[in-house]
Amino acid sequence: MEFAFGEADAAFRSDLVGFLDRELAKGWTRSEYGLGSAVHSDFSKDFVRVLAAEGWLTPHWPQEYGGGGQGAWQHFVLGEEMWKRGEPRGPQYMNVNWVGPAIIKYGTEEQKKALLPPITRGEVFWCQGFSEPEAGTDLAALRTRATRDGDGYLLNGQKIWTSYANEADYCFLLARTGSVADGRDGISVFLLPLNTPGVEVRRIEGFVGAHSFNEVFLTDVRVPADCLLGEENKGWDIVRRTLAYERVGAPRYARAARVLDGLAEWCRTADLLADAGIQEQFGEARALCEAARVLVYRVIDERAKAKEPSPLAYQARAAMVQAERAVGDLALDVMGSEALVEKSVGDAQFRNSLGAGIAAGSYEVQLNLITRLILKLPKE
Repeated sequence: MEFAFGEADAAFRSDLVGFLDRELAKGWTRSEYGLGSAVHSDFSKDFVRVLAAEGWLTPHWPQEYGGGGQGAWQHFVLGEEMWKRGEPRGPQYMNVNWVGPAIIKYGTEEQKKALLPPITRGEVFWCQGFSEPEAGTDLAALRTRATRDGDGYLLNGQKIWTSYANEADYCFLLARTGSVADGRDGISVFLLPLNTPGVEVRRIEGFVGAHSFNEVFLTDVRVPADCLLGEENKGWDIVRRTLAYERVGAPRYARAARVLDGLAEWCRTADLLADAGIQEQFGEARALCEAARVLVYRVIDERAKAKEPSPLAYQARAAMVQAERAVGDLALDVMGSEALVEKSVGDAQFRNSLGAGIAAGSYEVQLNLITRLILKLPKE
C-alpha cells in the first residue's frame, strides 16, 4: 500500500512550508501563549488575511463558495503544517474545517451569501456553543432553549468551556426547540452573531491558558428565523456530521511530533539520551504520534472519497489525545522543574495535552463510542 502524498500535494506542502517560514518570522510566538490570548489572536487576525490572499485559507471548499476546489488532502496538508507551528490561524481552523462546510451543506442561499465570503477572506472568527453546565459532553441533555417569538426566536440558557468566545464574531449554537422528552430530535442549530443584545461572555480563569475557555450567557436573545441552520428540530443530523469533521480537524499529533523533536534535542544537549528509560519513553511517544497520524489519514481518505462519516473519527481522536498526553508527560519527566517555567516548551505541551482531552468531546466519551460502534460491546 502506498502512503506517500501525491506529487501535487507534496509540491503544495513544499510551497506552504516556505511561505510559513517567511510569514511566521514576522512575529509569531507559536503556542506558548494560551488559546484565545490577545497575543495569539491579534497575530492570527492579520495572518489569516494574508493566507486568504494566497488562496490557502479555504482550498478545499467549492469554488462557487470562494474556495479553491482542491479537495480534502490539500486541506489536511495545510492543517498539519499549521499545527506543527502552533496553529497561527487561531480559531479559523474551526471556520474552514466544519463551520463553513456545514453552512454549505445545510444553509440557505441567503446564509451562504452572507456568511461564507467573510470566512474565505479571513475577516471573522467563530466559536461553538455546545457544552452546558448540566449537560457536559452529553449534548442530547442540553437545556438552552429557543422559543418561537413571532418571526424569530428567543434564546435563553448558558454555554460553558467555549473556546475563543471572547474573540469570536459568531457562535455555532445548539438549542432545544422541542421538548426535553424529544432528546436529540428536539435540537436545532442557530448561527448567532455574538453582538446580539442579551449575549454575555465571561472568561473562565484557569491554568490551561489565558482566555482559553469562556462561559456564554443568553438572556432573552432575540434572533430572526434566518439564523436557524437547516430545519427546526433536525439539528442533530447536522451536529453528528459536524462532530465527525471536528474530531480530526485539528491534527494535534503534528505539533506533538514537532515538540518531541525539540525535546530530543534538549535531551541530547543535556546528555540524557543514553538513558534506556528515556529512550523507551521517546519510542512510545513517537509510536503514538505515528499511530494517530495513520488513523486520522483513514478518516481523511473517507472524506476524499465523499463517503459518509464513520466511527473511525472517534478512534482517530482518541489516538491524538494519547499522543498529546504522552509527549506532555515526557516533557515533564525529562525537563523536570524547567518544564514548569511559563511559556517553555514543556509548559505549553502540558497545557495543550490537558485541552486535548476535552475538546471535540471528552476522551472518555470517545472511548465509550469506540466500544459501542467499533468493538460492538454492549452498553452498560
